[in-house]
Amino acid sequence: MAGHPSTKPHGSTSLDRTLEKTERVAADVQKASDNLAVVNTVLEQELPEEVQVGEVALAIAHTSQLEEKLAQSAEQLAEVNAALSEEIEKRIEATAQRDESAARVKKLEARQATAAEPGAGKRAND
Repeated sequence: MAGHPSTKPHGSTSLDRTLEKTERVAADVQKASDNLAVVNTVLEQELPEEVQVGEVALAIAHTSQLEEKLAQSAEQLAEVNAALSEEIEKRIEATAQRDESAARVKKLEARQATAAEPGAGKRAND
């Protein structure tokens, strides 16, 4: 949800920093939306009906539209953050798998090098 930073621990890659930044922006957008909702509610409820005409009525309608747009933007940011967080997790997993594979290759290469040494078979039989 917007305004709720990810609780998954991440490292300090550029993607991690980008996610942290977008989470802060999402929280700010959500806070602005909430504040605008309060302003709009106060305007609608506190101003007498006879005053809510012309430019005042347009301003109230405009704050309502802005509130909606900000709420939608906050939700979209939350979705982007979730996708970004998922991508970071996939990359962390892929990196771990790559590192595991590289370690196995090194181990196999070391075994092959040892087996290829002259007299290696003889030592095994001694």
